Amino acid sequence: MILLVTSSAKAQACAEAIQRATTETAQITTTFRRAATMLRAQEYSAVVIDESLLEREPAESETVLQHIGMAVPIHINFAISGIDRVVRELSAARHRRNKEIGISRQFAGQTLRNELKGTMTALRLSCEMALQVATLLPDAEARIRTAYLLAQEMRSRLGIAA
Repeated sequence: MILLVTSSAKAQACAEAIQRATTETAQITTTFRRAATMLRAQEYSAVVIDESLLEREPAESETVLQHIGMAVPIHINFAISGIDRVVRELSAARHRRNKEIGISRQFAGQTLRNELKGTMTALRLSCEMALQVATLLPDAEARIRTAYLLAQEMRSRLGIAA
């Protein structure tokens, strides 16, 4: 869902154009106070904020930014921008956000793999050494072998080379 914060006369036409372009519902509010209430009640993928409202109510705009969550904030001047430009700016901002999220996920995954690599190697080596003990009871051997196999499986799932 996308939230438009504007008092522009073309707000409804803009919301309809956004819905056609994004297949997401677009809601309109004319005040920052109402926008903050809506942001607390529901999750939005983007918040398009009319710059003319920012100039008239700078203190109120902070409330919106505090509750924006993961939504992409887009500031645009509805007075000088056509509907097509609003839709283009929204699409570009959402594309940038999706790209940033993808990069963040890759980074998080790589960081996790790097952090677990040493631990997984130590666990496998400890299991291998324990399995070489001649006086190991059969029950203990089975449990250590299971731990070893689980460590191998986890290494494989994380994409860590052996």
